[in-house]
Amino acid sequence: MTKTESSEMYLETIYLLEKVHGHAHTVDIADKLNVSKPSVTKAMNNLKEEGLVEKEAYGTIQLTEKGRKVSKKIYSKHKLLTNYLHHSLGLSFSEAEKNACKMEHIASDEMMKRVRDYVEKTEGFKNAN
Repeated sequence: MTKTESSEMYLETIYLLEKVHGHAHTVDIADKLNVSKPSVTKAMNNLKEEGLVEKEAYGTIQLTEKGRKVSKKIYSKHKLLTNYLHHSLGLSFSEAEKNACKMEHIASDEMMKRVRDYVEKTEGFKNAN
């Protein structure tokens, strides 16, 4: 896993935890990503240095405005790719989701534009969303 892919996974996980709980904790992130708490702490320190998260010592973790913008883009890619793979290729939702999670980190803006255009032109997608 590249540094960018790892950072994106952390950001997306925090984003999803914030949607449910309003914030994230190290232990919750570790559980979701199946990594150690020290790994999460190290990653959070890196993301904090980049201005993407705010972290209280032994407390909550929240996205900054910049971090929220980045994480929303990642999550949007994830959802779009999942729907595309599920509806156009007929993959099961769990298989589509698993592949989308890998693809979202390497998909170019051009590819995502074409997927979005395809989805918008396809009648089945309009009824599925």
